Amino acid sequence: MDSKSNSPTVDRARIDKLLDDHNINLTRQRRLIADTLFARHQHVTAEQLFEAVKNTGARVSKATVYNTLGLFVRKGLVREVFIDSSRTFYDSNTSHHHHFYNVDTGDLIDIKERLAPHFVDSDLPAGTAMEIVDLVVRVRNSS
Repeated sequence: MDSKSNSPTVDRARIDKLLDDHNINLTRQRRLIADTLFARHQHVTAEQLFEAVKNTGARVSKATVYNTLGLFVRKGLVREVFIDSSRTFYDSNTSHHHHFYNVDTGDLIDIKERLAPHFVDSDLPAGTAMEIVDLVVRVRNSS
């Protein structure tokens, strides 16, 4: 963390390369959003990202944040993790993995173990092949 701003140090060269490798034209707003989103591995909602960018003193609209996240998803820079009809997280770790979602705290956490999708193989409809298994395990605090 940068002691002056209380935010993670941004590796601009890494982020520039990431955006360039995915053919994303760099605008000032996209730079601010990318710097905040890719400064570290995180799971954020669009609203949380908007607030984080706003807290840097930058002026970016919610629509710009939503549009940029949509672009990043289409280009494969972030994964959408759907919790329910009103809550979507954006995961800066695009490797295949699963999640725990704490319904009490609203935290989304990576599951470290890679879960094998064997339970699905036997029930696949005829003429289909498995593409991917996205799993969100909902948990509650025990006390």
